[in-house]
Amino acid sequence: MLVTDFDYELPKELIAQHPMEPRDHSRLLVVNKDSGAIEHKHFYDLIEYLHPGDVLVFNDTRVIPARLHGFKDTGAHVEVFLLTRKDATDWEVLVRPGKKLQVGAKIKFSDELSCEVIDHTDFGGRVVRFAYDGIFEEILDRLGETPLPPYITAPLEDKERYQTVYSRERGSAAAPTAGLHFTKELLQKIKEKGCEEVFVTLHVGLGTFRPVSEEKIEDHKMHREFYTVSQEAADAVNKAKAEGRRIIAVGTTSVRTLEAACKDGKLQAGGNWTNIFIYPGYKYQLVDALVTNFHLPQSTLLMLVSALSTREIMLNTYKVAVEEKYRFFSFGDAMFINNERI
Repeated sequence: MLVTDFDYELPKELIAQHPMEPRDHSRLLVVNKDSGAIEHKHFYDLIEYLHPGDVLVFNDTRVIPARLHGFKDTGAHVEVFLLTRKDATDWEVLVRPGKKLQVGAKIKFSDELSCEVIDHTDFGGRVVRFAYDGIFEEILDRLGETPLPPYITAPLEDKERYQTVYSRERGSAAAPTAGLHFTKELLQKIKEKGCEEVFVTLHVGLGTFRPVSEEKIEDHKMHREFYTVSQEAADAVNKAKAEGRRIIAVGTTSVRTLEAACKDGKLQAGGNWTNIFIYPGYKYQLVDALVTNFHLPQSTLLMLVSALSTREIMLNTYKVAVEEKYRFFSFGDAMFINNERI
């Protein structure tokens, strides 16, 4: 398959610049993954499609203020984007400008925070070693910026709107955006309907930002990301699966966690790195249905959702979404890829 097989036309004005208020008033396109039948709803209508016993799997990662601005000894401005923490002082990062930040370069962000480039990464980034006076997380909260995607150019007045209401495990460079539509009230209604909530953690990293540069998608290599599955989460998913109940992933990061941590049809507890790349031809082991946003043309995420349905159904669904003027990407509207007849 070619990357161009997953292209579609998107008018720029459909890229959402602001989150919907309230969160659950965004639109919801419901599509049957087998027939392609479509219904147009609002996100708060999701509960109509849920049944007692369904298990919804959420990614509870929390976005860190990952973008830092600093200066070299020469006075030149540089940007450091935190991706993955290696230990107490060392991080894998992206840097700008990259060519001028080689091993040995030192960057100062404030009197209490600086770093030195100590290595290169295999994805064109750097490994930096931080020196700080105080508690790193508190310093980062003061100096760092929330890293909104580049297609969002409007300022974000409330930083919590780029966090899910259930976020708790710090570590992501981007939000698991399908979860942005849920309110605490909607989550309570879902519980009251008899559905089960399960939380896993995947810290979103470079895989979200990196475009597919290879012509053939099979040649693309995903950047690794760290996930954690608790024993409680594994037991709940495995029990539901054994009883024939649905596993509904909330967001593509939950999908990647579930499928990466699955062995012989069962979800395994523990933490690990994954560079799983899901595209058509992949056979899902655990996920039955998916709540997700609308993804960029030619992206690995569009390939992932196509694997749950078909490429043809997904491209047609996106065509309808454009015609109906749905809002796209991180602050946009949502889809429910349903495994039941509409």
